[in-house]
Amino acid sequence: MVDSSLIQKKILHAGKQFKPIQSGTKVHFHFVTKRCDDQTILDDSRKMGKPMELILGKKFKLEVWEAIIQTMSLNEVSQFTVDKSLVASYPFVSKTLRDSFKPKEHRNHHCCGVTLQTEGIGYDDLNHLMRVPCDLEFVMELLSVEDEYKRESWQLSEEEKADSVPRLREEGNELFRKGLCQEASEKYSEAIGMLEHLMLKEKPGDQEWNVLNAQKLPLLLNFAQCRLNQGEYYAVIEHCSTVLESEPDSVKALFRRGKAHIGAWNPNEARKDLQRVAQLQPNLAQAVAADLKKIDEEERKRDAQDKAKFAGKLF
Repeated sequence: MVDSSLIQKKILHAGKQFKPIQSGTKVHFHFVTKRCDDQTILDDSRKMGKPMELILGKKFKLEVWEAIIQTMSLNEVSQFTVDKSLVASYPFVSKTLRDSFKPKEHRNHHCCGVTLQTEGIGYDDLNHLMRVPCDLEFVMELLSVEDEYKRESWQLSEEEKADSVPRLREEGNELFRKGLCQEASEKYSEAIGMLEHLMLKEKPGDQEWNVLNAQKLPLLLNFAQCRLNQGEYYAVIEHCSTVLESEPDSVKALFRRGKAHIGAWNPNEARKDLQRVAQLQPNLAQAVAADLKKIDEEERKRDAQDKAKFAGKLF
């Protein structure tokens, strides 16, 4: 915890709206850093070319920045005078930021103990700050707060991963209903990834693994339907085959794989899958018959084309 008594705040321009900022929130802000003893400007994010981006709760080296940002409203500009005891790491933070704007070949990559003693960290003003520590003044402008910042899957707990699956599935379904297959497939893929990560911690065949797999199979079918609509036939075949390993009589998996085999032009495999669909679900027999007729017609057409192509040629 940062000792707030070591920070003095002065509002220069009031903000529009206060939004609670907590762990996982992403913020963007501009900043100017000055030494309090002689008002020397050390850094200015506008001169660096872009605002600072910070995700709270990721153990940023300069903890005081997280503390002061949490006191600000959107579009507020404030001046913070911070005791030197809270900014001992600033030279290293500043070095990292400055180096990031340099071409790779000009960056100072190494900063071991020997180098620090003999050469410093590559910037005279930062070396001086390390030798003669002082209070620092930060002028901050809070530009944006992303309330619903989406954390990466590795940042989520197992419970959060499990809880996210139904939400992602419903979001995918809504996108699919709108005809947005690519966006829907991304939601389904993300949900599948969450489940597969959880399944790695269970033994295949155990009850916990089976429960997770049961959630995964309909997502694979939805993902396969998106890919079928997009003409990604081999992906459909792969994912439907995965479903059929667990549920050999899944009509949806057989039907979609059969359609994909037609698209990839594997007529024999397509016939097997579609005929099995008609056996399992007789009310689809008419639709299956139409697809089988198309396969027969396409096969005759291709045979005729091949005969015409090779007519008169001797081998």
